[in-house]
Amino acid sequence: MAGDMVNRIMKLVADKCIEGASVRELCEQGDQWILEETCKVFKKEKEMKKGIAFPTCISVNNCICHFTPLRSDKDVTLQNGDMVKIDMGAHVDGFIAVLAHTIVAGSSLDNKVDGRKADVVLAANLAAQVALRLVKPGNENLAVTDAIQKAAEAYDCKPVEGMLSHLVKRNKIDGDKAIIQNPNEAQRKEHEKCEFEVNEVYAIDIIVSTGEGKGREHDTRTTVYKKTDTVYQLKMKASRAFFSEVDKKFGSMPFTLRSFEDEKKARMGVIECVTHKLVEPFNVLYEREGEAVAQFKFTVLLMPNGPMRITCGPFDPEVYQTDKVLEDEELKSLLSTSANRKSAKKKKKKAEKQMNDGENAGTAATAATAQVEPAANSTEG
Repeated sequence: MAGDMVNRIMKLVADKCIEGASVRELCEQGDQWILEETCKVFKKEKEMKKGIAFPTCISVNNCICHFTPLRSDKDVTLQNGDMVKIDMGAHVDGFIAVLAHTIVAGSSLDNKVDGRKADVVLAANLAAQVALRLVKPGNENLAVTDAIQKAAEAYDCKPVEGMLSHLVKRNKIDGDKAIIQNPNEAQRKEHEKCEFEVNEVYAIDIIVSTGEGKGREHDTRTTVYKKTDTVYQLKMKASRAFFSEVDKKFGSMPFTLRSFEDEKKARMGVIECVTHKLVEPFNVLYEREGEAVAQFKFTVLLMPNGPMRITCGPFDPEVYQTDKVLEDEELKSLLSTSANRKSAKKKKKKAEKQMNDGENAGTAATAATAQVEPAANSTEG
């Protein structure tokens, strides 16, 4: 349910990412649409919490993530050719669906994207497709880490160092299991290995750069936060009022300071809360100036009959032109498999039925030939 809402709203926001559009207004509109859509369901359940699971962020060009400006912050106006990353999430009764998508403003089948911008979008999309096929019960997280790296390098790009894809639980957007991308040596040693299990839910977050793949903070204000489980008695009245509102309105879900009626008081109140770790910041990160960064995030359920991807943005690979070619045979073999195990089983059953029907209808000689030929000509995968 939340997944369907996010998919619809993502398309609405993406369609409005045109030359001259205000990033602040687009973020506000995205959040408003999420609130409106979630309010339409379970109206009789007065105590049920629903709404924003991650505030709408729109990060442009070399801005990597988490940009959603306040009314008092400097706005960004979109230009044709800008690489626009849209990130959002919704929840109903604590059940979360998140989605991030990348478009190039002004692009279309009649105005295609080429060069390094095309490379990085296709690299991120390829990495997302690879991850979708590997995040399944029995597989380990570091295998996904390595495959994402290979996919990005096929387009001469790099995954952004240290970015995480998390297990998602009810009311918790960042569970204890995670997939790290492009870890440095220390991160690889410290990152805990884990195995995926049936009935788990993951937010797979792929962020790829044309540059060195290292995020850094600039002087952009952090506006997105999330409440932690830390307990501390706040000293300032403004901090206590702020934290009380966070607890009541958002619970454990990430939120933006823009959603507070008195933005100035919110900016004051959050300081002590961050200092004593009652809330944690989602800092705005940047690649080097002139580089391009693409992001694709989706929510996937690990069902007993295969993975179920419940969020997905509107992507047309024909809009992007590149001279890069995927040469890694292991990735090519992986991509040739179905991303939906149930669908693959149906195809297998259909093929087996056709073969059995053919054998029953044929002569003994034909059946004998059929038994020999596939062994001689068969390929795995």
